[in-house]
Amino acid sequence: MDTIFFILSKVVQFCIEPLNWVMVWVVLALLFILLRKISLSRRFLLIAILNLAFIGYLPSSELVLRALENTVPRVNLTQLANGGLGGVIILGGAIEGGEIAIDRGEVSIYSSAERVTKAFELLRKYPDLPLIFSGYSGRVNPKGISEADAFKQLIQEQGLESAQVHYENQSRNTYENVLYVKPMMVQLGLKNEQGSSKPWLVITSASHMYRSLKIFEKQGIEVLALPVDYQTAYRLQWTAFDLVEGAQNWNRALHELIGLLAYWITGKI
Repeated sequence: MDTIFFILSKVVQFCIEPLNWVMVWVVLALLFILLRKISLSRRFLLIAILNLAFIGYLPSSELVLRALENTVPRVNLTQLANGGLGGVIILGGAIEGGEIAIDRGEVSIYSSAERVTKAFELLRKYPDLPLIFSGYSGRVNPKGISEADAFKQLIQEQGLESAQVHYENQSRNTYENVLYVKPMMVQLGLKNEQGSSKPWLVITSASHMYRSLKIFEKQGIEVLALPVDYQTAYRLQWTAFDLVEGAQNWNRALHELIGLLAYWITGKI
C-alpha cells in the first residue's frame, strides 16, 4: 500500500508542476489551430500567458510559501545546550545521490543545503549527541547510492566521521522517514535521570516542517523543530518578477499543501 501511495504521489507531483500547466495550455491551443478553432486557440494561449504571469509574479507564491514557513517557530538551541536533547534527526531531500555521485565522484547538494550544513554545525558543537540522517531516494526508479550513503561520504570529506552518526537508508518519503527512524530513536536516544527519553531535534526545510511534525506526533514521538532553508523574507517583493523562482516557490508550496491533504486523507497525520 505504501508503494502505491509513493507512486501516486509522484504522479500528482508531476501534475502540480506550475510550468507543466503552461505546456498543457499551449498544446491545447495548437490542437485547436489544427482543428481550425481559432477563437478557442486564442483563449488557451491567453490562459497560458496569464498562467506564466501569475507564476512569475513573486508575491503570489511568496504569500503561500511564507505562511507555510512561519507555521513552526525555531527552537532556541541555547536553552538545550546543557543536555536537553536526545539526539538530532536530519530528514533527506537535500542531497543528490544516485548515479551522479558515482559517475562524477562528487556529492551534489540541492538548494536546501542548509539541512546538511546545519548538521555539520551541530556535529561540531555536540559531538557526543546521536545524529541520524534519514533518506534513501525520492525517485520512483532510484539508481546508484542512497542519500544516506551520500551524506556519509560528505561526513567523511569534512572530517566529521563519528560513531554517534547513524544512517537510515530505506525511506522514500517523509512518512517512511519517521517510520524507520522511530526504533532507532528508542535505541540510540539519550535519557534523563528518570530514565525517560529526551526529545529529539528535527532538521528539515521550513516549508516542510509542519507536515514532518504532524507525522511524528501521529506516531507518538516527542520532537523539537529546527527549520532551515527559508525561501521567503518577512517582507514581500511587491514589484519582483522571476519566472524560475516563482515556479520553484509554487512547486514547494503546492507539494506541501497537497502532501498535507494526502497524508490527512490516508491517516498518516
